[in-house]
Amino acid sequence: MNEQINAREVLVIDADGTQLGVMKTDEALRLAREKSVDLVNVAPSARPPVCRLMDYGKHKYEQSKQDREARKKQKVTTIKEIKLRPNIDKHDFDVKVKRGQKFLVNGDKLKITFMFRGREITHPEIAQRLCQQLAKDLADFGVVEKPAKQEGRNMIMIMSPKS
Repeated sequence: MNEQINAREVLVIDADGTQLGVMKTDEALRLAREKSVDLVNVAPSARPPVCRLMDYGKHKYEQSKQDREARKKQKVTTIKEIKLRPNIDKHDFDVKVKRGQKFLVNGDKLKITFMFRGREITHPEIAQRLCQQLAKDLADFGVVEKPAKQEGRNMIMIMSPKS
């Protein structure tokens, strides 16, 4: 910006977007002072570098305003977890399904974890069947992002909300 530009010649663009042509940096700075604006280097890697006549403070303010608007529109997705055991009762399973529906409707991802204790690990097909049942029950609210996979003493499945 202004005196910090160290190129000999620059391509100057006016505030309204019209090209003023290639000129020496000193001449471009003088022109910027006459118009009481700043000379801002917008493309330093170009040959010759491209500089624009603009009010730098106003430009910086507009840029920060756009950044704030973009941050407001971002949706942060969180991962909610439901933990189950392979020998879960029917009513408890239904409660977990309703909890999973609530998470998916709110736009959160759902991590379903089946925890094996003791000799339960010898029957992973029970947990696999329950995972399929859970995915079927929640099919109206979400899709399976990562199918059920055994990791140590746990079986994990991840669902994401329908768009």
